[in-house]
Amino acid sequence: MAKWDNMLSMLWMLRSGRKLTAAQIADSLEISVRTVYRYIDALCASGVPVIAESGHDGGIRILDSFKETPLFFNSLELKALVDAFKFAQGAGYPYTEELQSVLKKVENGLHDEQRDDLSRQTSGLDVIVPARPPSATRLLRDLEQAAKEGRTVRIAYRKANADQAYERELDPYGLAYDRNEWYAVAFCHRSQGVRTFRVDRIEWLEQTELRFDQPLHFSASTYLRDQSEREREADGPLTVICIEGESDALNAICAHWHLRHYLNERSDREARFLLDVPTMNKYLPMYLITFGTAIRVREPIELKCKIREMAYGIAKHYDNNTD
Repeated sequence: MAKWDNMLSMLWMLRSGRKLTAAQIADSLEISVRTVYRYIDALCASGVPVIAESGHDGGIRILDSFKETPLFFNSLELKALVDAFKFAQGAGYPYTEELQSVLKKVENGLHDEQRDDLSRQTSGLDVIVPARPPSATRLLRDLEQAAKEGRTVRIAYRKANADQAYERELDPYGLAYDRNEWYAVAFCHRSQGVRTFRVDRIEWLEQTELRFDQPLHFSASTYLRDQSEREREADGPLTVICIEGESDALNAICAHWHLRHYLNERSDREARFLLDVPTMNKYLPMYLITFGTAIRVREPIELKCKIREMAYGIAKHYDNNTD
């Protein structure tokens, strides 16, 4: 057991109110008596009033006035906290400043040994923070607040490749982070239905006086998954699609916003999907051919033939004998 776990275990043993000898604690934690006394010194330095009484009825105890338990984290727990902050920051989490403040409080309570260890543990992982407009944080906070309060908002929303933004009134149901983007799932008054809006395409947002009732047990992430499922061309029949190839190419295919929902099995060199035939025929040949020789479709034969025909058509189009 790691040092900090042992110290916390010893603290809980002493909080039982019983006097314990150093030997009893050492036997229980399977450590040496000398280590027990080092832990006592560390607990005292943390503000825990540990008393060691000598004599026949002596022992180690904690003053009855002690109520608070100091926070002890092992090195992996501390690393997880810092790494989680890095990922949250990379995702544009709207409360990264507050999260950073929490980490500062935790770090201020660490011993020098823990701080040095934390620095070593977290130096090997970085998350590249994408450029996001300063307004993104405020938009995410306002949308989350509106969802919590059941308040309708008015936004200016610009669709992809649109020349201008259009005003809409939304009842925000929730936020979800997917495909490296933030999405607001909301009831759109203009469309009279639930729609998904990319937050980075919202040019401005203002609160209104209108109120709405949040659907019971609504989940933005579940809605996004269900929406992807509905975008299939047909309900069946289903077929197994087996693709082998280079790791980077397979990673890109498995992370595709639509295909990833149908990933059935994955290894280092192969990925298997379960998808309906109409969707496969309509979308996959054009998509998969963009990977060139980095991948190879193993099955079904139907998909291999369609990609072959498409490649042949492209080659014929660029044949030197044609005008």
